Amino acid sequence: MSLDTPSIQEIDGSGLRIAIIASRYNEALVDSLVQHACATIEASGAERPVIERVPGAAELPFAASTLAQHSHFDAIICIGVVIAGDTNHHEIIGNSTATALLDISIAQQLPVMNGILVVNNLAQAEARAGEEINRGKEFAQAALEMALFTKKWTTK
Repeated sequence: MSLDTPSIQEIDGSGLRIAIIASRYNEALVDSLVQHACATIEASGAERPVIERVPGAAELPFAASTLAQHSHFDAIICIGVVIAGDTNHHEIIGNSTATALLDISIAQQLPVMNGILVVNNLAQAEARAGEEINRGKEFAQAALEMALFTKKWTTK
């Protein structure tokens, strides 16, 4: 996983409604990602995001599907941290959730951001959920940008 960051553009999020679904596994790291995502969303002028919690990363797709079908959001951000252990469980969770979130996004025509960090160790997770680099900002930035993209092309 790279420590590169994408270029950031100014986004006027006025009127946008974003949901964040966050895992309780590796909670301190997830909380840091959520806090940075919320700050980015609010700084754009969007409403304060709705935050829901689920047990782990594996539950994020179901929760995202439920919100996508039964609520009105302009984008959903799913945030989790999966750290490798003695088995390949982290790969299974990373691959299955990535596929499921993409499928939900396409089926519902709604930006569903995969904000699940899948890393080999705690140091990698900390490097991506800290103050210098925090992927939560990037997840929020992508959600805002894709929400505006969707509005642009679906309201014509």
